[in-house]
Amino acid sequence: MKRLHTHLVRLAAASACVLLASCEAPPMTSQQIGYRGVAMEQNYHPATYKATQAKNVPPPVIPSMGSSGPLAVNTYKNIKVLTDLTVPEMTRVMLAMTAWVAPADKSCGYCHAADMASDEIYQKVVARRMLQMVRNINSNWGGHVANNGVTCYTCHRGQQVPARVWYINPAEKELPLLGDRALQNSPAKSVGLTSLPYDPFPSFLLSGHDLKVAATTALPAGDRKSIKQAEWTYGLMMNISAGLGVNCTYCHNSRSFRDWDQSTPARARAWHAIRMVRQLNNDYLAPLASVFPPERLGPTGDTAKVNCGTCHQGVFKPMYGQGGGADYPELREKPKAVTAASSTAGRSGAGAP
Repeated sequence: MKRLHTHLVRLAAASACVLLASCEAPPMTSQQIGYRGVAMEQNYHPATYKATQAKNVPPPVIPSMGSSGPLAVNTYKNIKVLTDLTVPEMTRVMLAMTAWVAPADKSCGYCHAADMASDEIYQKVVARRMLQMVRNINSNWGGHVANNGVTCYTCHRGQQVPARVWYINPAEKELPLLGDRALQNSPAKSVGLTSLPYDPFPSFLLSGHDLKVAATTALPAGDRKSIKQAEWTYGLMMNISAGLGVNCTYCHNSRSFRDWDQSTPARARAWHAIRMVRQLNNDYLAPLASVFPPERLGPTGDTAKVNCGTCHQGVFKPMYGQGGGADYPELREKPKAVTAASSTAGRSGAGAP
């Protein structure tokens, strides 16, 4: 009996050590982001914060070559997007994109064939659309990205495919005796390893369904806010929380999640973000399914699409606000008056986006 008691004590001590090892050691750093006394604060562990900082260092900014000179569209062949940039401006963008996206062993050849004007490599066709997307974000979505903006590196981080993208999941088969799980009870990283529906993206970030949690009237009729709809909404919220490395009170007041008057300004930015992501997926990414080869498509034949984590990569502001589109004004649409004032020159045999 004594030996059994000793064994149980040792087992309990070992279990306690395992549990304690999984906890974060103090001290924590707190930042007040809302009204005092209502638990609206963010807690950061210094070691974790330091690790995320190391992973969010932008590459060196390529020095500007000036903006004077002939328009690139009058100098190179087959330019369809950067028609408002001068030759020095477009050269800077091409150098930056090579560092941001292309593999080191391919450089310009990742998008361009020997004939630079050719469109035979699909990556060039995709790059054109991505440039349009980035310029749209920087020029028209100030409600979310403000003046900092984004670059290709914001998502790609030197990789050809961003680390955090999503595809539409194939339809689940009903399990014997269990029936239709409705994409639930299968813990996935996409929803913080919870039992919530693990594929909330098509409904909210593609189809554009409203986020629904609870009705504000008794016995609601029509397009009601059911428990099932709330579970899908919370699945997306868990993904946003993980994508930004924050908890719920970064945007919401926990005593009234729905009340905008008690929410932080971050909630308004998130409102714009959800609508921005919908547009990016619908207008820029999903239509490229016919351009990508089969090996770059998902199990249902769709393209990789974005969510909040694609840009944020686990921090509340991509790369902590460094290395954004503000460093590259070429990635913002120019006023037509500026474009018209640029000088022109003859064409050469080169080609670019």
